[in-house]
Amino acid sequence: MKIKLKNKKKVGLVFSGGGIKAAAFHIGVCLALKEKGFQFAGGSKEDVRRAFDLNDPKVIRLYVGSSAGAFVSAILAGGYSVEALINAFNVGAGAKPRFSDEHSRHSLRPIGYRDIFSINGREILKSVPLSLLRRSLLSGGLETLLKERFKLNGFFTTKALERYLREYALAHNNFEDLGAELVIVSTQLNHSRKVLFGQFPETTKTSNLYRINYATISEAVAASTSLPPVFAPFRIRSPQEKDMYFFDGEIRDTLSTHVAQDHGADLVIASYSVQPYHYTEEIGSLHNFGIPVILNQALYQVIQQKIDRHIRHQQDLKAIYNSVDGFCKQNNIPDESREKLLEIIRVRSNFSPKTDSIYIHPRPQDYEMFFADHFSLSPSMLERIVRIGFRSAIHTLRQYDL
Repeated sequence: MKIKLKNKKKVGLVFSGGGIKAAAFHIGVCLALKEKGFQFAGGSKEDVRRAFDLNDPKVIRLYVGSSAGAFVSAILAGGYSVEALINAFNVGAGAKPRFSDEHSRHSLRPIGYRDIFSINGREILKSVPLSLLRRSLLSGGLETLLKERFKLNGFFTTKALERYLREYALAHNNFEDLGAELVIVSTQLNHSRKVLFGQFPETTKTSNLYRINYATISEAVAASTSLPPVFAPFRIRSPQEKDMYFFDGEIRDTLSTHVAQDHGADLVIASYSVQPYHYTEEIGSLHNFGIPVILNQALYQVIQQKIDRHIRHQQDLKAIYNSVDGFCKQNNIPDESREKLLEIIRVRSNFSPKTDSIYIHPRPQDYEMFFADHFSLSPSMLERIVRIGFRSAIHTLRQYDL
């Protein structure tokens, strides 16, 4: 399928989650997009106006991110280059902070484990005090302890990541200060709503969706990356309600391409790092690798099924829309009636016939991606994953003649 980029008015980039591994894959995708001539608008409104031609369809000015994808989206929208992301994940920890006056598209303080894993110490001590531990073991054993006393809401928190973004990375920590559009996806803990953080005229909510305009970017990213049970839900103070808790943005929807479409993107490029293992003679069967690897495969299969269902649904909507349009034309149905019928389909299904979507993900032969640790900062491993992301994106973009 060929996509005529010159006919597109707005490109939206959607990044999904999956830990540091996913972030590295997204970086590789960005390098491929850059190789194909795309540019990443970011920084203040003045920065974007001065540095980018917003009428150029290859200038990406809308970012949607969930979990690890939220971090990458925030960095790009904040005005950093892809090279800055590469340096941040490969150099390691220990460099002096760079911020404010030294903020540029190429300088980003290296990120370390201390910026990702902040021990949830207070909750750990509160959940299992020694006196309760002794009484629980004496009265009912380990099972009673786990059921009644172990109230830990996460082993770590994302507070350090929020601080990293606020103090060392984002010169502009409010959505309305950015020259590019940024939407961070999360999930409300004490409800079933999907949550969108961004520059909205006001905070609104329905039974399924909560649009929030009062959070800072660093808070939104910290909320989106709070993957249970590793990370505790993240609290954000609300001016109208009680303090609210949020967690991982991938809980409800694995991909949020509809968010980019709802914000006017007529070309949506979605990057996700999930690819279940496909048998190869070189690796053999997963039943030889133990429970963690088998659980990972089961999780990936569930996620892949959700993604495939989402993609098929979009394809089915397009096929139905085009079939109805063609039927009306072949049977000389008046244009007014045809357009009214097509409008009903668009509104009822939230379908945009002018929007094209490109999905970039690892290929089955990229089994190294499957076995890589989700939260490792090993430079050599991350470099290999970046290369996989680059190759996957180049392979996919060629299919669309881009």
